[in-house]
Amino acid sequence: MKTNSMYKISLFLIILVAQSSYAQSIRKNFQEMTDYEKSELVSAFYLLRNGPDLFDDLATFHGDFFNFDNTATPEALDLHFNLPGEPEREIFLAWHRRQMFEMEQSVQDINPEISLAYWNSAVDQSTTGPLWEDDLLGTFDANWALNRDLGGDPRLPTPVDVANLLVEPDFFEFSNTLERLDVHRGAHVWTGGAMPTPLSPRDPVFYFHHSWVDMVWHDWEEIHQNSSFIPTSMLRYDGTYVFDGETLPSVDPNDITDTRSLGVFYAEDGLAQLDNYIVSNTYRPEEVFYYQFSIEAGNNFLAPAGTSSRFESVNEINLIPGFEAVPGSSFEALIDTQNGGTSKSGPIRGLVKPYPYSEKLFEPIVWEDTDPLVGDKPVIIAAHPNPFTEKITINLSKRTDCVIEVFNMMGMKIREEAFQNTDTLVIKNLYGLAAGFYVIRVINGNGDLLVVKRVIKL
Repeated sequence: MKTNSMYKISLFLIILVAQSSYAQSIRKNFQEMTDYEKSELVSAFYLLRNGPDLFDDLATFHGDFFNFDNTATPEALDLHFNLPGEPEREIFLAWHRRQMFEMEQSVQDINPEISLAYWNSAVDQSTTGPLWEDDLLGTFDANWALNRDLGGDPRLPTPVDVANLLVEPDFFEFSNTLERLDVHRGAHVWTGGAMPTPLSPRDPVFYFHHSWVDMVWHDWEEIHQNSSFIPTSMLRYDGTYVFDGETLPSVDPNDITDTRSLGVFYAEDGLAQLDNYIVSNTYRPEEVFYYQFSIEAGNNFLAPAGTSSRFESVNEINLIPGFEAVPGSSFEALIDTQNGGTSKSGPIRGLVKPYPYSEKLFEPIVWEDTDPLVGDKPVIIAAHPNPFTEKITINLSKRTDCVIEVFNMMGMKIREEAFQNTDTLVIKNLYGLAAGFYVIRVINGNGDLLVVKRVIKL
């Protein structure tokens, strides 16, 4: 573990309760890794080959269930090439997301500050670049007898390939195209060695590549909000598989269509945005989010009472409206002042108090159920589902231009969205809200309050 000196802010100290859950991570482009992260991740990969060999186990499992080529019974699942003909067996994206999570969990058991990184093969296509140097993935080729042949098959994707994928509206069409064409296939055949074979998880670059594939799915889901699987459990993650004496939990692929459900965020271009997430400590006693560049946390990022979490950056941390560290939680924002032997420091922005919001949001608000309104003002005729989990659809009695405000019961505004000429208002990405009561207000273009509605978050 690192012994660097740090500039430190501590909020709301508690007695930590060690529980035992989801990981937490900021995955970044491998080019944004610090020397510290590279060294620690490489060491962790080597350690995972000792004793129970997770690389070998995941590769063997992946090979055993790679593709049954339509020879299995209909209820049997496999991992690849089930679309377009067998959507009832399709688990490709969700299974590999959970596989990345399993590897990252094991890495963080060794060092909770490090995480997997991603290789954007549509942009970085060098056979001699930093990814393949001895301080990162180059060290494994000879030592693990991987027999790579970088660039021997030139089929890497282009940025246009990725852009075309992201505009495809149908989930199964998106998943099938991603899997079969170069966004997924390219890095496997381009790397050579184990990567084009069913035993591809033997090569550590597999986890960098599939973290990027997972990021592409994440970006698609943020746009379309439409991922859906027919199976309700997955191979290996069906509650029966045992590795290193531990039975892996059962996972419904539909429960992990949002990366936040696994505590995973993707950083890009020097910014990690942490939002719509509740710190849970359901796996380890402190959730750690480490990133070399800017960490920005807000928009329904909640650290509840009784939890412990930490942000750590080499440069900058911004706490913006929507970030909430509840009294009784333990939260730290750290600037790593000694990274790779180079002294660095930077700002931590945000109010160091329980709720970094403007004071007007603490003014008392009297909430009442909707009363009959005079004139032709629209009224809420339905807010469903209520209780809700991830999104709410509000139906009004007439079309209107309006602004939706969502408040928690402490009077803090946590979401605001504008709508034009519609009677159907959909508020998405509410996964990160804590369970409890919320209030929805509908305001017209002049700022007049039209209607108020109580809703419940499960």
